[in-house]
Amino acid sequence: MTSATRQPGTPAAALPARLIATDLDGTLLRDDKSVSARTVAALAAAEEAGIEVFFVTGRPARWMDVVSDHVHGHGLAICGNGAAVVDLHGGPGAHRFVKVRELARENALAAVRLLREAAPGTVFAVEQTYGFHQEPDYPKLHMEIPDTVLPAEELLATDGSTADQPVLKILAYHPSLDPDAFLTLARLAVDGHANVTRSSPSALLELSGPGVSKASTLALCCAERGISHEEVVAFGDMPNDVEMLTWAGRSYAMGNAHPDAVAAASGRTVANNDDGVAVVIERLLADRG
Repeated sequence: MTSATRQPGTPAAALPARLIATDLDGTLLRDDKSVSARTVAALAAAEEAGIEVFFVTGRPARWMDVVSDHVHGHGLAICGNGAAVVDLHGGPGAHRFVKVRELARENALAAVRLLREAAPGTVFAVEQTYGFHQEPDYPKLHMEIPDTVLPAEELLATDGSTADQPVLKILAYHPSLDPDAFLTLARLAVDGHANVTRSSPSALLELSGPGVSKASTLALCCAERGISHEEVVAFGDMPNDVEMLTWAGRSYAMGNAHPDAVAAASGRTVANNDDGVAVVIERLLADRG
């Protein structure tokens, strides 16, 4: 498997960008979830210059309609924090899964058990390729109606009603813990059964398969295209972007970014509401002449 750890090599600044990898919420999207005209123009200009653009997000495929009109030539997105590569060309409701990196049910069940023990009061939801399921006490954090409401152990059973589709990630919510403290506790508790991260301002964690992250799936996609990490420019704002920001040859934390994202990135741009991604793309294209 292609490593998602940055390797020594040619300094990134010496190589022209061949791929832009950008997070969506808090990064490419403004707070009202719109894509500004300036950002649309910058993405189109990058593609016209021969630079691929990948949307790399924690969102599930069914939430990608917000950018489906802006996919230009590429049409591919990394969703679910690396759990799936999705072709957006079909438009809203017709997305095609190109690659799935599932969370094995035995790992998922172990993670649920360990988190219940480490943080009593944790409640869970389960993301699958085409479904969303939750426990009865899981709060209404998402603008959708769950397909199934059952305890997580039943949702993840290998012979249960949801066993026909792969699990992409588990969502774990705690009503009172500090978000960063919950993340630290969960990473220790889960102990390799899953990759644990977060992108929400609340105490909502996202659990994917071991080794599955935005960075590792992006590394696989880049390897398939003969693109090195030095040729990638990445943008992000939250802990689930840290590995990607570290891996990319050039990376930018948004002006509104979490401290962990700022520490991981090689550069900084202005906030999402000020079109921080577009600001950097415009400068990259100007530097190319």
